Amino acid sequence: MKFLIVTGLSGSGKSETMNALEDVGFYCVDNLPPALIGKFAELCFKPDDSLDKVAIGVDIRGIQYFKDFDESLKHLREQNYPFEMLFLDCNDDILLKRYKMTRRNHPLAKDVQIPEGIKRERKIMKQFMAQADSVIDTSNMKPKDLQREIKKIYLKGDESLNITISVVSFGFKHGILTDADLVFDVRFLPNPFYIEELKYRTGDEEDVASYVMNSPISTEFYEKLLDMIHFLIPQYVEEGKQHLVIGIGCTGGRHRSVTITNLLAKDLDEKGYRVVKKHRDSTLA
Repeated sequence: MKFLIVTGLSGSGKSETMNALEDVGFYCVDNLPPALIGKFAELCFKPDDSLDKVAIGVDIRGIQYFKDFDESLKHLREQNYPFEMLFLDCNDDILLKRYKMTRRNHPLAKDVQIPEGIKRERKIMKQFMAQADSVIDTSNMKPKDLQREIKKIYLKGDESLNITISVVSFGFKHGILTDADLVFDVRFLPNPFYIEELKYRTGDEEDVASYVMNSPISTEFYEKLLDMIHFLIPQYVEEGKQHLVIGIGCTGGRHRSVTITNLLAKDLDEKGYRVVKKHRDSTLA
């Protein structure tokens, strides 16, 4: 029996996560009052129960009931019910943008502005994030990226590489990637911007990528970059880091950074890492 508790910050993607878990065979119960988790676990762990994968979604919407969450987790441990907890995290600025886009209010911002509600929730949720078996930062993920990530983890059941790597291309002229752990500047590589037929295309296209990589400097740089990344990732895993953001920047974020990001994401994926790829500025002028 796999008993999974899904929680995290409001707006970080719990609905998409629950939908993805349902797609891979989990029996899902969303927004269960925390006080009922123990009773629900009792039913699920009965010897004659036919369920083999269960996911419970718990969030702060019912703040008056959420106070029981910590007690319920203690109860599960005391009763020796094996469970895992997945925590969904997200950058505050991204959460604010999501709330503005959906025009919904934050559950803890009834009497204050949304940023203050996010701040309140993060303070409350800090202890549960520390207890989580897995943490996924959804800041650089679209809903389909998150769903793909959930399916990759829980369909394959491979927890040997418990780290999510976001590889994000960006343009320095649009601002540096603020949430990156590692940033690599590739503005020294051959620039397709000065080739008329390539100028308005992106590194997603083969002709542009070939132009960027058709240079001894590009080849040598990428080999050294890949070697360093392969060295660094196990060190981050060893220290318990669960989400690594690698930023690849060029001038505009359309050609060179996109090319290197695509190559790096592909190589890391083939090595078995959980990879999220994003091109932040490739559609900007």
